[in-house]
Amino acid sequence: MEKITYEYLKENGLILFETIIGSQAYGTQTPTSDVDKKFVFILPQDYILGTGYIEQLNVNADYTGWEIKRFLELMGTNNPTVLELLNSPEDCIISKHPLFDLILEHKDEFITKICKNSFGGYAREQIGKAKGLNKKQNIEQGSVTRKDVLDFVYVIQGEKTIPWKVWCIEKPQFSREYVKYENTFCGVVNVPHAKDVYAVYHDEPAQACFSEELSEEDREANKKYYDEPYSLGYKGIAKVGGSNNAGESNQLRLSSIPKGETPICNIIFNKDGYTAHCKDYKEYMEWIENRNTQRYVDTVKHGQQIDGKNMMHCIRLIRMAQEIGRGEGIKVRREDAAELLSIRRGEIDLESLITMADSEINKMGEIFDNSDLPEKVNPELVNKLLVSIRRRFYILESKGENVTN
Repeated sequence: MEKITYEYLKENGLILFETIIGSQAYGTQTPTSDVDKKFVFILPQDYILGTGYIEQLNVNADYTGWEIKRFLELMGTNNPTVLELLNSPEDCIISKHPLFDLILEHKDEFITKICKNSFGGYAREQIGKAKGLNKKQNIEQGSVTRKDVLDFVYVIQGEKTIPWKVWCIEKPQFSREYVKYENTFCGVVNVPHAKDVYAVYHDEPAQACFSEELSEEDREANKKYYDEPYSLGYKGIAKVGGSNNAGESNQLRLSSIPKGETPICNIIFNKDGYTAHCKDYKEYMEWIENRNTQRYVDTVKHGQQIDGKNMMHCIRLIRMAQEIGRGEGIKVRREDAAELLSIRRGEIDLESLITMADSEINKMGEIFDNSDLPEKVNPELVNKLLVSIRRRFYILESKGENVTN
């Protein structure tokens, strides 16, 4: 059984429909826009009856085809890409098999109230991406920086809490401030029956004898002052530094405390806050690694960077859904292309676009509530078309005849 490739389908007359989609079809292309193509094909009969069925063929990232059965199934779910393909502008159609007219004759019967969720849901997804981008750019702009465990540790004082990194600093009146209680020389133990609350102990001799904040001369002098051993072996409050893995550990480091030692304070660790920060930071780093910077539009007017292509498609999808709900059909070539391109160029700030999109989605809901479109696609229509196209194609193929209208 020969491997199915685009070339094989083309050479054997198995492509039923092929068209240009995306910005070229919408009329929103720019000089750098790719030419995206989709096609519908029919497999040879042996591949249907045997084990060689494939439902989709990817030529490359911008060039995909569906086998006729899968294509009709997607039409039944009101998939936006498939319905747009079915309503391609004439100047975008590359080729059309006469049998594909059987589908085109019924294309309006595939427009139902499901479009509210298929087109609208896709638009909501774009809004979610835009909000996520805004969040990530806030991180990039410094509103959120890489933090460690100690940024989420607080000293309990009465009914208040003080950040550990502030509390541990000594600020003498006439000399420079210094870290009185270094993390490395502290030990913590759980406070019973108190979630995420710990008692902190400080190994003063160890800090005096080994702290890198002190000069070697001072450390040696302190060793003469204190009796050996100089350290109680505390593990520190938390492991910090030395790794860029934001999710390395969300636990404090517990130590064994000798009897008779007195805690210097009680602390509470906001573990949930630290875990959430690690998740955000990890997502941000993955976004930095994978983002396509060409999609982002710098703007002078509002000083913000947005994914203009993302938001352009969001507004386009909402408007197309409203048109569908009003019974105007699927308008692929956009009359509002100039306005959509202004969004693509970033001439409207992200907050205004999101506000507008939210408002238009609410309006879309009202339109569909009052629409007389059918609730869903008639499943018998999908089956009838599939059987009819396969039967005619394979009968004609077996006779070696050309397909005619």
